[in-house]
Amino acid sequence: MATKTRLPLQVMAETTDTDYWNDSCSIQELEYAIPNGAVGATTNPVIVYNVLDKELDLWRDRILEIVKDNPEDDEDQVAWRLIEEMAVKGAELLKPVFEKEKGLKGRISIQTNAKYYRNAKAMAEQAVKFDQLAPNMQVKMPVTAAGVKAIEEATYHGVNINATVCFTVPQSIAVAEAVERGIARRETEGLSTESMTPVCTIMVGRVDDWLKVVANRKNILVNPAYLEMAGVAVMKNAVRIFAEKGYRTRLLGAAYRNLNHVSELIGGNIIHTIPYKWQLRYNSSDMRVVETTTKAPDPVMIETLKKNFEDFVRAYEPDGMTPDEFENYGATRRTLRQFIGGYESLLAIIRDLMIPNPDTE
Repeated sequence: MATKTRLPLQVMAETTDTDYWNDSCSIQELEYAIPNGAVGATTNPVIVYNVLDKELDLWRDRILEIVKDNPEDDEDQVAWRLIEEMAVKGAELLKPVFEKEKGLKGRISIQTNAKYYRNAKAMAEQAVKFDQLAPNMQVKMPVTAAGVKAIEEATYHGVNINATVCFTVPQSIAVAEAVERGIARRETEGLSTESMTPVCTIMVGRVDDWLKVVANRKNILVNPAYLEMAGVAVMKNAVRIFAEKGYRTRLLGAAYRNLNHVSELIGGNIIHTIPYKWQLRYNSSDMRVVETTTKAPDPVMIETLKKNFEDFVRAYEPDGMTPDEFENYGATRRTLRQFIGGYESLLAIIRDLMIPNPDTE
């Protein structure tokens, strides 16, 4: 009998310290990802909208039930009930992993309202609420100045955080330091911290996306391969600093655009959160599973990017930005706008079910 060929992502998960998650709460996608080595999942407003857009037939009746059972709810309230329910279903699928790994893996991330990006109190309160939905929840908050404050407060309350809307080394350091402060406050009060698994996402592909926008806008011409590796370089620098500092926060790569976004970040105590279509691509490739995370980037590439892009310096150097500058970084603004837009698109689906258009009936 022929033995089953193990897929690259399976090999990575089984033979290195690098984990991967499914970058969606889609039940169909999780049923592919988990048997192939995924030990987590994540959601955001764009992801939830995309799941509904593709799987509305699976959710239509349930949404109508939510509307009927909550006659005073507006479309926002219905939407959040649905988002929470989708996350809980994903958490149920991951519960066997969570139990096997004694709470250290097997979580699903649910994102706070992107519109709260300036309101630390609202984010922290929503994070605490989400944490109570299931034992294996992880809560996402954007790395703005307010988000950093919310991350510390939520961590203090025992929430396992996943920092998002993060593209830079200084943002990731601010997250790690906020987590350390939150954990220290818990330990001072004798509260448990051993099962806390904080995560900080670096949206690797979106770093590349932003530098390409800048290059086009300013007519900057550099080796195009460098613009496909800028985010990888940022991630590698953050991984190096986190190891030196001994931070308890684990780095997670996201926003995949090419083979290098995984193949150059294999090995080490990091995570990848990979969309289903990219899992299929990586698993059908000849990607070699070898240690690459600690392999230093091309120094010529780093110097070229530093020379030509101020925003690469801001992303790569640990002191490239202060927290007050996070909100105005180009990639941050682009992503917040997309997340808020995705939420508005989700509301439009809910609205069409709550108030069907009589002109199309």
